[in-house]
Amino acid sequence: MFVVSGPRGPAEGPARLGLVVPKRHAPLAVTRNAIKRVLREAFRLRRDALPDGDLVFRLVNRPPAASLSALKRQVRAEADALLARIAP
Repeated sequence: MFVVSGPRGPAEGPARLGLVVPKRHAPLAVTRNAIKRVLREAFRLRRDALPDGDLVFRLVNRPPAASLSALKRQVRAEADALLARIAP
């Protein structure tokens, strides 16, 4: 569901998070806010293990039709997998 991009050049400062969750892929505000809330929490828990620089999570596919709790579980699993690949 997500693409993560990082700094192209040398990074300065601690890891920071950017989120792009467009209406086109998540038309309901409740859905967009839930996705962002879950991503922020996943990032907060792994922040110390991540390399310096900015990480931008971009939602690129429409989430599947599911309950909000199922969506949160799926987003968290994907966020944890992506952050684990980034962390050294």
